[in-house]
Amino acid sequence: MRSSRTVLAFALLGMALGGCGGTTTGPGLAEEPGPAQIVDSWTSCATAAPQAGAVLSVPNTAVPNTAVPTPTAPEPKIGRIDPAFAPVAAVLCGREIRPGVNGGQEQTATERRAEQIAPLLAALRLPNERAAGEIACTADMVIPQWLALLDDRGRWLRPYLPTNVCGRPRAEVSDALTGLPWTTVDTRTVGQVESPEAEAAGCAQRWADMVWVETSNGRPGPPAPATSPAAGPLRLCVYQVPASQQGGGKPAGDFVYGGPLPPERQAGVLRGLANRRAVADCQTPASRFAVLRPLDGAAGPDRYVELDGCRRFLVAPPTGGAQLGQGDEALAALLGPV
Repeated sequence: MRSSRTVLAFALLGMALGGCGGTTTGPGLAEEPGPAQIVDSWTSCATAAPQAGAVLSVPNTAVPNTAVPTPTAPEPKIGRIDPAFAPVAAVLCGREIRPGVNGGQEQTATERRAEQIAPLLAALRLPNERAAGEIACTADMVIPQWLALLDDRGRWLRPYLPTNVCGRPRAEVSDALTGLPWTTVDTRTVGQVESPEAEAAGCAQRWADMVWVETSNGRPGPPAPATSPAAGPLRLCVYQVPASQQGGGKPAGDFVYGGPLPPERQAGVLRGLANRRAVADCQTPASRFAVLRPLDGAAGPDRYVELDGCRRFLVAPPTGGAQLGQGDEALAALLGPV
């Protein structure tokens, strides 16, 4: 076993990375749940909670990890701890993103256990906080923990996490979870987040075909002007769109190849992106597309090029106002493997 008191804040607190803007109002009157369902025998997170934490998404896309087992049994009812149930240990099931053995990044499922749980039990037995009237709450999305409590007979239950006036776990619960001496008892690789090849190229593993997204929503402006925006060195990333994604609302492509765009090719690419050719009336989804971004990560327009299908391109400045243009086979050829 590997023992560690360092537990990722994301894993323990369940804070999502998006949906943090604005505020909401509400009375903060969460209903008290009944007792939790007691399950006869604990096995493992892999069996009891194979999908715990599976909301972790691949970076730079809205495509969730798909390598998730199907639960073998319905989730037990979450509720308050029955006075007749005497917990002696807690288990947390979740996901983490870690460096891969050969480079890149992998998503792993983790099982952690703690046995000195008195502070956690005290926090779990607190009531929900209540507010007398309307309150202002931020719109942060909080992902509930997959937490189980075990007794000395091996039985287990899913405890209810008491909430504050905004409907999120009380600070006492979060503090107790963070402070426990957790021991990692199992780690399983469940999917690849970033391949070694994508990491070496400096490209994300997946990216959305924004030419299709923009044209499907009717947003692009007129063809790009006769002079392409000035550009420093560019990075090329090329993605393959699975047939199941083509033509969808936001088709996601998987990394194929990429790296710094050679200067002699870049000059030709920028000339190709500066043409004023009429955009073809075409509805054929691309199976491959290229993304061109500043090599040094500086602010600048993102450039998207369909490598087949309609062969359109999109120049999208960071300040908005994307412009659509028409490419051709010569432009696509310049964006071949580097």
